[in-house]
Amino acid sequence: MDQTGKHALVTGGGTGIGLAIARRLAENGCRVTITGRRQEVLDSVSGAGITGMAMDVREEEDVIRTLDAAVAAQGPIQICVANAGIAEGRALHKTDLDFWRNMMATNLDGAFLTIRESMKSMRETNWGRVIAISSIAGVRGLQGASCYTAGKHGLIGLIRALSEDYAGKPWTFNALCPAYVDTPIVTRNTASIAERAGVSDDKALAMMVSMNRHNRLIAPEEVAAAAHWLVSEGSESVNGQAIEIAGGQI
Repeated sequence: MDQTGKHALVTGGGTGIGLAIARRLAENGCRVTITGRRQEVLDSVSGAGITGMAMDVREEEDVIRTLDAAVAAQGPIQICVANAGIAEGRALHKTDLDFWRNMMATNLDGAFLTIRESMKSMRETNWGRVIAISSIAGVRGLQGASCYTAGKHGLIGLIRALSEDYAGKPWTFNALCPAYVDTPIVTRNTASIAERAGVSDDKALAMMVSMNRHNRLIAPEEVAAAAHWLVSEGSESVNGQAIEIAGGQI
């Protein structure tokens, strides 16, 4: 399946998993649009088939305007990777409504808006792939992160419903569910967990690593390889799936 010239959109594409996916797709001939809230970050990694456009996935009008501009510049979106998200844990009794709403606006509403707007041009083509970056928290409960877990479960539900809506059509919908990945999010969460648990940063990091069954952090490139497989030949019958990338059985 030749990916040359296909327009791929990757939200949260300036760092971490999103950047690894964007680079993998660009290396295989895609014209890639990456989005994020900071244009300077996007500019620092653009080039070689990757174009950055600032966008806040929480803002409907911003998503509509930016994706319209991306389609005008690079053609219909045929690969949509809804990756933008935040990861933060908080005990239930400390979870205020502002925290809840911001998490859902980013991780769930943002994915919904991204996919909805991408499908407007994708439905005009004869091939397309939608990939949502969920989490291992999307398939099980993550202790101390009920808000994050709820949003990631919701994201998988959205993907499964869309796969049914478009069953038999030339577009597929799947979710990738990585455990702890070696990204800036893990770095930030190390300090947060250390403070909440009253342990050292090293101990906090070890706690996260121990949640991965193979006892190491996952490389962003491993998630990118899975995303690339989902847009490659041989994955046509993979639809509505939540694919765990966690180093072992969960």
